[in-house]
Amino acid sequence: QVQLVESGGGLVQPGGSLRLSCAYSGRIFSIKVMGWYRQAPGKQRELVANITSGGSTNYADSVKGRFTISRANAKNTVYLQMNSLKPEDTAAYFCNIDAGSVGYWGQGTQVTVSS
Repeated sequence: QVQLVESGGGLVQPGGSLRLSCAYSGRIFSIKVMGWYRQAPGKQRELVANITSGGSTNYADSVKGRFTISRANAKNTVYLQMNSLKPEDTAAYFCNIDAGSVGYWGQGTQVTVSS
């Protein structure tokens, strides 16, 4: 059984930084893309950033230059380094693994940016 566990969320002041981690366990064949999504109250879930098996990255315009996605294959982990955080970054952040015919989601970790 595949499990994704996110960590690293919390309360941070505007301008601060957080690093999210998503560690997965279980057997996943042929991971295509690993990514981070977020969902604020009353809004749809949106893509924040993703990284392909080849290492190509993609970011939402709203986070470009502030967030960095990376992966540690040996640790089955994907990270999201978030700098210069803004109140509008407040949301639940979810890890996703796209394995082609099947996708997996974590349970989410809350990020709150507030003074």
